[in-house]
Amino acid sequence: MNFRNSLPWCLAVVLGGGALALHASGAPSPPAAAAAAAAPLAAPTPLEAELAAVAAHLPGAHAGDVRTTPVPGIYEFRQGAQLVYVTADGRFGFAGDLYRLADRANLSDVRRRELRLGLLSAVPESSMVVFAPAAPKYTITVFTDVDCTYCRALHKQIAEYNRLGVKVRYMFFPRSGPNTESWSKAEQVWCSADRRAALTQAKLGGALTAAVCKPNPIADQYALGRAIGLTGTPGIVTESGDLLPGYAPPDELLQELQQDPPHG
Repeated sequence: MNFRNSLPWCLAVVLGGGALALHASGAPSPPAAAAAAAAPLAAPTPLEAELAAVAAHLPGAHAGDVRTTPVPGIYEFRQGAQLVYVTADGRFGFAGDLYRLADRANLSDVRRRELRLGLLSAVPESSMVVFAPAAPKYTITVFTDVDCTYCRALHKQIAEYNRLGVKVRYMFFPRSGPNTESWSKAEQVWCSADRRAALTQAKLGGALTAAVCKPNPIADQYALGRAIGLTGTPGIVTESGDLLPGYAPPDELLQELQQDPPHG
């Protein structure tokens, strides 16, 4: 995030509890500070108190990470876009999908899509490497590893994806983790003057010459991939929030996207 000196204040998003905080660059005036100190805190609603009590039983959880489900006594506990269902006392939990049997709706899948899109919406395209046609019909976000065989297969056909109207937004997910060769290559791609050309060169196995620069978004994007439940690369997130694991040739991916309207 870039902060301009001309701005009198900056905006900080606190992800831990999902809270949004405004931090002023200057100290508040004494009357304002006194008023803020004297203002009583609003009492939590019964639902807020209920969720806070459940969260208190879960290590590292905040009330914002917990919400009710249609099943009495069972609560949803989210970590990124991954879900666990827990009892009110925090003693028992299970992972899986929750269905509404009346219409066979997969409520867990709906929720995971919603959470993935929420996480991705916080990342500006300026932090991605984008290959786009003039008039995109579809947009996908692809978590990629420079050294991944199937990631390279996808990128070799990037012109065909674009020709079919698919905008590809790359984010980095070096599967080997920090302090590895693949991680360094991702940083070098980002730190190159022409990131698109550098990414193409790296995926062809070519050497990179750019020095690693700091800061760069690789660590944040790697953490985001883990948060949305990525298990391999390429990991493709569609506009509806679906996570498509693995490589799909352009024609097959287009068919998938044509059948992927936003889910209600």
